[in-house]
Parts: sequence; structure tokens; C-alpha cells
Amino acid sequence: MSEDRVDESWLRLDNQICFALHAASRAFNALYRDALQELGLTYPQYLVMLVLWEDGELGVKQIGERLRLDSGTLSPLLKRLEANGLVVRERSAADERSVTVRPTAAGAALREQAARLPVRVSAATGLDLAEIIDLRDRVNRLTAALDATTLPASPADCG
Repeated sequence: MSEDRVDESWLRLDNQICFALHAASRAFNALYRDALQELGLTYPQYLVMLVLWEDGELGVKQIGERLRLDSGTLSPLLKRLEANGLVVRERSAADERSVTVRPTAAGAALREQAARLPVRVSAATGLDLAEIIDLRDRVNRLTAALDATTLPASPADCG
């Protein structure tokens, strides 16, 4: 096959890794949406709470970096969590431009209920623990590789 001719099978939807990951992400989101209803959280709110349960108090900027969310997406999430009594947002005394976020007592207590979720989600995957860990590590390596590069100009550049 010449370099200027594309293998048409590469353009089949079922052959796209991006679509496989997209479909898996949507399936996970649906699973979490149902599981998180009893906690009164959306999936993005759950991710914010995970970061806060892990780190305690964090700046909005740090939360956004950890979750790969911009401030336009994160700010409404934090406002809803605060309105629900799960977090407190405060301007930093040292730098008024900086806002820190920490869980309230109710937000911290929610962690105990949330602790059951990973086991339920794990069971839903049909994978054993070693497979889940391997898959997570491989997806993390993929993410790091994609973060470190840009899309090649042509399939010949894929090496």
C-alpha cells in the first residue's frame, strides 16, 4: 500500500480506540449516575468529593488541575456542593484571588456511604481486581502518552 493511500479499515468506527474509550466512559457514567443517586451526587460532584476526601482542603485551581476541569465547569459544581452543605468555599487570607474548598462535616460523613461504591462498580465490570488494576494502569499510561504528544499528521507517522 502506498503512503498516500489510507487503509479504509482504519476508518471503521469499531476499530477506533477513541470510540471504545468513549463508549466505556459513557457506560461508567451511567453506572455511577445510578449508584450516586443515593448519595445525592452527580458523577462530577463525586469526583470533586473524592479529591477533597483525599486531600482535605484544596484551592479551586488545584482541584481543577487534578480533575482536568476548567474553572467555568468547576465553579458551578462547587456552588452546588456548597448549596447542598457538603463543602465550604473561602477566599484565602493570603491571596484574595485564591479560593480554597474543604468538606463540611456532612461532606466528610458522606465518605463513609461512598466507600461502598468502588466494590459495586468493580463487580459490575466483570473483571477481577488484578484485571482492574492492570486496565487502570494501562489507561493511565495511555493518557500520559497522549498528554505528551500531538496527533501525527498521517498514519505513516504512527511508527
